[in-house]
Amino acid sequence: MKLKGNYFFTQKEDVKDEESISANLLVRSGMIKKVGSGIYTFLPMGLRVLKNIEEIVREEMNAISSNELVMPSILPEEVYAKSGRVEAFGDDMFHLSDRYGRRYVLGPTHEEMFVEVAKDVIQSHKDMPLSLYQMANKYRDEPRSRYGLIRTREFIMKDAYTFDKDEEALSKSYQDMFDAYHKIFQRVGLDYEVVQADTGAMGGSLSEEFQAICNIGEDTLVICSDCGYATNSEVCECKQINVSDDEEILEKEMLHTPGAGTIQDLYDQFGIDPLKAVKTLLYKVDGKFYAFLIRGDRELNEAKITKLLHAKEVVMATPEEDEKITHAKVGFAGPIGLNIPIIVDYEVLSMKNFLIGANQSDYHYIHVNLTDFHYDQAADIRMVSEGDVCPCCSGTLSFKKGIEVGNTFKLGTKYSEALGLYYTDEDNQLKPVVMGCYGIGIARVLAAFIEQHHDDAGIVFTPELSPYDVCIVIVNMKDEKQVSLAESLYEVLQKRGKSVLLDNRDLRAGVKFKDMDLIGIPLRITVGRKANEGVVELKRRSDGQIIELREEEVFDAIS
Repeated sequence: MKLKGNYFFTQKEDVKDEESISANLLVRSGMIKKVGSGIYTFLPMGLRVLKNIEEIVREEMNAISSNELVMPSILPEEVYAKSGRVEAFGDDMFHLSDRYGRRYVLGPTHEEMFVEVAKDVIQSHKDMPLSLYQMANKYRDEPRSRYGLIRTREFIMKDAYTFDKDEEALSKSYQDMFDAYHKIFQRVGLDYEVVQADTGAMGGSLSEEFQAICNIGEDTLVICSDCGYATNSEVCECKQINVSDDEEILEKEMLHTPGAGTIQDLYDQFGIDPLKAVKTLLYKVDGKFYAFLIRGDRELNEAKITKLLHAKEVVMATPEEDEKITHAKVGFAGPIGLNIPIIVDYEVLSMKNFLIGANQSDYHYIHVNLTDFHYDQAADIRMVSEGDVCPCCSGTLSFKKGIEVGNTFKLGTKYSEALGLYYTDEDNQLKPVVMGCYGIGIARVLAAFIEQHHDDAGIVFTPELSPYDVCIVIVNMKDEKQVSLAESLYEVLQKRGKSVLLDNRDLRAGVKFKDMDLIGIPLRITVGRKANEGVVELKRRSDGQIIELREEEVFDAIS
């Protein structure tokens, strides 16, 4: 493409309303344009990069015999109601009605619709395995769109689905897809980790995430360097540690703690060690109130609560509800005398002589032990902390931040049973099809790549992702020899299969150089003062290395 007369622009200054490096560089380089909160237009240069990512994905999907199709975005609401996901997605789902009052949704994901398509071809066990995929827009009403393409309300997802006769066959399909995902992210050039994750609204027996390592990542990855254990912090098991029984059991006492309604207040005003305090947190779980007890320095893990109680909705009690249950100000709740179910974290089981709220404003109990109150259940309900012991070995856990760029699920029969996808087995028995689900956020991959591959001058693309293989910059557009040589190189390289960007704009060379660095094309040919000798410069964007070449040497050099 020749820049003069085509759609291309850049911005010199940083973008004020973009908080991530990737979004800032994508907007400045003229690759995307913000339309509204979490909504972006892909401009011509950015679209080329997006298509390159899509092609990598497509090649690896086709290599494992997955069949591509495209689903509509406007879908009947009743299909999602059958699977229970209208309720599961809640406010995240966009709803609309047509002129006849029929209800539709903008597809947040397409499990249900793929089941409907699979019904047309699956009747017998002989019709499987089957693998289908698409690259299409998805819509979710994100309450907090942020970081440019990383969390948006409209996004392009590659979602794939496998259909098998049993769990053993699913494991084979799952592994094929899992291996393909590794190839995709390695070809893209991402630094990533694979971690276990919560199945969430998708359901199923297994979920794994491909997480691009990045400081602005919204997910916390828990890693053990000793044994290779890796998981999302939401599902990380917290190992139960047995402590010494040498500490003498004391009698509980009431302690006047005016205004000390937080663990920090207790430490600041009374020197109470958070390691010797137990927080009582009140939650409403599917409309029923529970009290959860964790150590003073810990955080409650709502994902674990959801899974433990098979809950649909887990929300913290309001201050008014808290006070009604405890008959005390917020911050003074405790387990003694509570008339709601009480669940304690495993870690609390090993504690002695700890502090708890007294269910009386401005008072706590000290020297409390498990024998001083009743609890209904003990479970792992806390968030993991950096430095905790690995649940698989004696190693120490460390944290990394990650951007989820891909995920894989073993769905089982959740959707096939709900929507009537059955087959006849070898014994002519009717059985539900076993499914797998696999997603990649195409635009999110682009954003994650730029977060990892940039410098002070702009984006640093690899050859597989770059919008063009090479760019040619003419230093002086008034020099006929420079223009002629650049045009000749442009034609020759294109005929030999290279995608070429020719900067033939009537601008200073320095402006052109900065623009080419900003958009990150891997190789730059500069046609300047030695054009009369048939000599040009070739610069590599990744490390700035420059060499001089004769015209006839250029193709071999860039290849």
